[in-house]
Amino acid sequence: PLSLCLLGERLCSAEEATAGTGTYTRHGFIFSSLAGCVEKTNEDGGLPVVSVVRDAESQLLPDVGAVVTCKVCSINSRFAKVHILYIGSVPLKSAFRGTIRREDIRATEKDKVEVYKSFRPGDIVLAKVISLGDAQSNYLLSTAENELGVVVARSEAGFQMVPISWCEMQCPRTHTKDFRKVARVQPQFLQT
Repeated sequence: PLSLCLLGERLCSAEEATAGTGTYTRHGFIFSSLAGCVEKTNEDGGLPVVSVVRDAESQLLPDVGAVVTCKVCSINSRFAKVHILYIGSVPLKSAFRGTIRREDIRATEKDKVEVYKSFRPGDIVLAKVISLGDAQSNYLLSTAENELGVVVARSEAGFQMVPISWCEMQCPRTHTKDFRKVARVQPQFLQT
């Protein structure tokens, strides 16, 4: 019989089964990484595999390793808070909260990174999910690869800025420059 589970629900001990799709292991237990139906399949001789299958109507959820498009809501000296709007090119029905910590903004010179020189509220950012975070479904995100970072930003004058280097964008109207962690955008990620 199939049972239904919620996101983050503890399904069983990791000694009883192997984590399949839609699940993850933490502290010796298997948890669901999405809401859906729990399935157990028996492999010959080995442990059963527990997986969670989403019903077609339910929400798509960010998975570790997924590239997501998000909008920056607020920043402080330690991290940027974002709302995740797309997984790949699929729009989400409801936005998830995410955090990009200062140390996950860049791959190099992490100790010199300043959040306010990387992101500003309102920026649209490409990021990668690095962990499923906590009970508030606050995903931890990283922009440490060249392809990740700010893709759309508006200047204080309200115009969409143009990237001029990996760390600066410029307003086409006022020519004011602003610091950003700029993404080297790959065409497949561009939202039109």
